[in-house]
Amino acid sequence: MPDKQHQTLTIARVFASPSLDGRTPRLPKLSPDGRYLAVLRARDSDRERYDLWAYDRQDGQWRMVVDSEKLGSGRELSETEKMQRERQRIAGLKGIVTYDWSADGKSILVPIEGDLYLAGLDGRVTRLTNSPEGELNPVLSETGKYVSFVRDRRLWTGLVGSEAKPVTPHEAADTVHWGEAEFVAQEEMARYTGYWWSPTDARIAVERFDEAPVGIITRAAIGASGTKTFEQRYPAAGTANVAVSLFVIDPDGGNPVKVDLGSNPDIYLTRVDWAPDGKALYVQRVDRGQTTLDMLKVDPATGASTVLFSEKAAPRHWINLSDSYRFLDDGSVIWWSERDGFGHLYRFADGKWRQLTKGPWVVEKLAGVDQASHRLFFTATKDDLLAPQVYSLDYLKPGEPARLTDLAFANHASMDKHGKTLLVGRSSPSQPPQTYLADQTGKRLAWVEENKLDASHPYTPYLASHRLPQFGTVKGPDGTTLHWLMITPPLEPGKRYPVFFDHYGGPHSQEVTKGWGGALVQAIVDKGYIYFEIDNRGSSNRGVEFEKAIYRDMGGPEVADQKAGAEYLKTLPFVDPHKIALFGWSYGGYMTLKQMEADPGEYAAGIAVAPVSRWQLYDTFYTERYMGQPQTDAAAYEKSSTLPDAAKIADPLLLIHGMSDDNVVFTNSTEIIAKLQHDEVPFEMMLYPGATHAIAGQQLRTHLYDTIFAFLARHGVTPPK
Repeated sequence: MPDKQHQTLTIARVFASPSLDGRTPRLPKLSPDGRYLAVLRARDSDRERYDLWAYDRQDGQWRMVVDSEKLGSGRELSETEKMQRERQRIAGLKGIVTYDWSADGKSILVPIEGDLYLAGLDGRVTRLTNSPEGELNPVLSETGKYVSFVRDRRLWTGLVGSEAKPVTPHEAADTVHWGEAEFVAQEEMARYTGYWWSPTDARIAVERFDEAPVGIITRAAIGASGTKTFEQRYPAAGTANVAVSLFVIDPDGGNPVKVDLGSNPDIYLTRVDWAPDGKALYVQRVDRGQTTLDMLKVDPATGASTVLFSEKAAPRHWINLSDSYRFLDDGSVIWWSERDGFGHLYRFADGKWRQLTKGPWVVEKLAGVDQASHRLFFTATKDDLLAPQVYSLDYLKPGEPARLTDLAFANHASMDKHGKTLLVGRSSPSQPPQTYLADQTGKRLAWVEENKLDASHPYTPYLASHRLPQFGTVKGPDGTTLHWLMITPPLEPGKRYPVFFDHYGGPHSQEVTKGWGGALVQAIVDKGYIYFEIDNRGSSNRGVEFEKAIYRDMGGPEVADQKAGAEYLKTLPFVDPHKIALFGWSYGGYMTLKQMEADPGEYAAGIAVAPVSRWQLYDTFYTERYMGQPQTDAAAYEKSSTLPDAAKIADPLLLIHGMSDDNVVFTNSTEIIAKLQHDEVPFEMMLYPGATHAIAGQQLRTHLYDTIFAFLARHGVTPPK
């Protein structure tokens, strides 16, 4: 039998339970009073099923608040909730996937499989709904007096413990939705709700959208034993978006007031917030071209709006949305902006701006604000682009930010409502994710999950072969510095090794970091492959100039920069220059196709998972931000497409797609498949019936990666003997 402490890391074990990352809490949230910390914790027997746990900071004890297996019925979710989970990248999870603290911190609203429960920290659980229809986006109101949710395209509210009722109109047209977020809001704006309670529960801001203008696509969800078709309203690039409006209503639906969003109906409703005293509503409005963001100040009594301030994009750039802002009790606003070329924090007070952070680095996230001591807390790349740290500063007397975390780790943080306690997450190439509570100086108060690599940790049996990454830089074709990561197997003198060249390449992503890489990467290295990544121009956290290289030119600079990484690899004596294989998923799959078309013979093989084939098939908000509209920027769309140059692919290609994908719809693959066949280009293909964009689940993921390595073996992209 193999030594328990020195086992072989297989692809099958990577996706089995328990997770080799150890206990990594999901959605940690401090209670409003700061006493309790709630988390979703995966079961050891099923890494995809989550239960609700809470930690009492007074007695230092953990307790399970809700056992998802005891309450779950196994009932199938509504199609609307399935699609929202897909937008949130949690479609493969089971049990409890979200929750909401009550205002007094004594109970938690818990949705499970379409019904709602109120869980007390004393172990009592009360069922709030029991209906065949699901409840979407359930929350407790700000004071905890009401429960609310969306059902049948309408907003429902009710006093906690009483029956909820619909409070928005019933409209005959099934294209009208109240209280929901439209497709592009969920998929591209990270906005998953369409209603917002005021701080006193006196009023609710509610979005209404009508999908009637949006074109219909027939999306086929092709399963193993049959096919379902859905008439989906999908706003493809260059086509109409939903007609959006915003209302303010009483909790019972009375006294509706329409908000003035301006004279141009072709806008995006991106964020909605109430002033701390509930006397004003703040609405972020972005134009269709995404070059101007207006912060509207709205009188909730009349709906009248004025522009408080505007954010303008730099030339040949766009507005990047952020949640790193806060409305303060004194009427000022802490605001994130790229106006000086890097993402930094500002304070807007009495009509004037003051910059709070500055330098050739970016603020990634505003974690919290303590208004009593006028301190704010944020994560940023100030000390290390590859390892973000947590900092604080006085927003009335800003100076050099104080670093609160350890440079040996990549860090992120959140805080309680009043900015008193930090919840810090961190990891390193040798340490799986850890979570701890800290005070405002960064001093650790208690571990939430130490996740120590001791004898009981699930990854410990594989530590003997764990390999640490190397980091470095190369110059791109325009002279820009590009960061890379490389992990090698143990190298034997005189031998050359194949490369698993992993890439994403798209905007709003940074792949090269000093955080925990995960077991999958180690399993690839254990097979004898060098693992390599490089961040190209267009990716995030490098500032406006670095990012805007892809403006009207997707599939151009990224391809050239990734090639610079390949050319660097070929200079290394331990790399087999004839065995560099590309791998990418989603935008990365698109990159695989574009790289193989641009440089035949440069790579030994390519794997493209769920690739975009041409950008006219993708949605308005994402695509037009970078590419403009097909009607006015036709040349850019033609150049970025994978179809015209498909015949240039001369190296082995494996195309993979989930046949129920509603993000990068399956049509993307069918179009490139048809073009490759027309051009008589040989390729291989693996399709997953019923699978969505993530191709999630233990069995499917294992099969997918086994398929990839079998493909590489067939084409001789294998380690040396």
